[in-house]
Amino acid sequence: MNRNKLIKMFATLIAIVLLVSGLSRLARLNSMSLTEYAGQNGTASPAPSAGLTAPPETASPQASGSGEYRTAEPSPSHNPSVSAAPASRPTGAVLNGDSLLEQRCALPEAEEFYYEPLSDNLRRYVTGVSYPAANESQKEPVVTFEDLRYVHILHFDFEGSVTEGELICNSEIAGDLLEIFYELYRNEYRLEHVRLIDEYDGDDIASMEDNNTSCFNYRVVDGTSSLSKHAYGLAVDVNPFYNPYITYGQDGTRNISPASAEAYADRDKDFPYKIDEDDLCYKLFIQHGFTWGGSWNNSKDYQHFQKTLK
Repeated sequence: MNRNKLIKMFATLIAIVLLVSGLSRLARLNSMSLTEYAGQNGTASPAPSAGLTAPPETASPQASGSGEYRTAEPSPSHNPSVSAAPASRPTGAVLNGDSLLEQRCALPEAEEFYYEPLSDNLRRYVTGVSYPAANESQKEPVVTFEDLRYVHILHFDFEGSVTEGELICNSEIAGDLLEIFYELYRNEYRLEHVRLIDEYDGDDIASMEDNNTSCFNYRVVDGTSSLSKHAYGLAVDVNPFYNPYITYGQDGTRNISPASAEAYADRDKDFPYKIDEDDLCYKLFIQHGFTWGGSWNNSKDYQHFQKTLK
């Protein structure tokens, strides 16, 4: 093969790669990946959250309270242009960075537990995944970005290590979630993963199979055309693999979601990470005015806690 043919083949290959990349970009409607964000804004890293060691002395669960939150003040060294972070940091924490520090509301006793609005970069990241992209043929979403909040927490994973977690939720329950997850942390309650559903391309099944605790996802209830409470950011699924969603057909058949969690559908058995009425997680959500899917009559959603706004 002569040199001219090789050059033409190479040029054609480059053109194909660029075309595929462009189409992929278009499909996400200008959403931003974590890698792109880091490359666009440099490689400097903000300081990781402090306090990733032992929690305060274990406390018993407290009843829901009004909860006073401290508004964070910018530090003298605050630099909004410093944006990229180590890959181990949660995606939302990287994309929000300290850009909304003045609007951040943190627990006075634990600054790592905070909520704040979604930055433009985080909005772009979730658009077309957990949040619907603009489409003239569809209705306007029932929630806007202004209705949502980014929530940052600490939690114990299944290895007993303290790690960062994050959720997106409705602004009306952001304070509830801070208090609930802080009490879970103080009691060393184990949560395997607490990641944005966007890390799973918005796929609820994939998230459940990875036992990921999550909240906001603009989707319908499985098997229906009705919007889920998750679409409003008003529902949380906790350790879903060990606490599956079970529905029953008219013929008596049982459907378990995720299907791979069949071993945990029998709630008469004892096993780790099981949510029941004696569980701390159950008690805390109920104290904060949530209802539990495990108490439903026609189906059982043992992972699911939701709140109805008045």
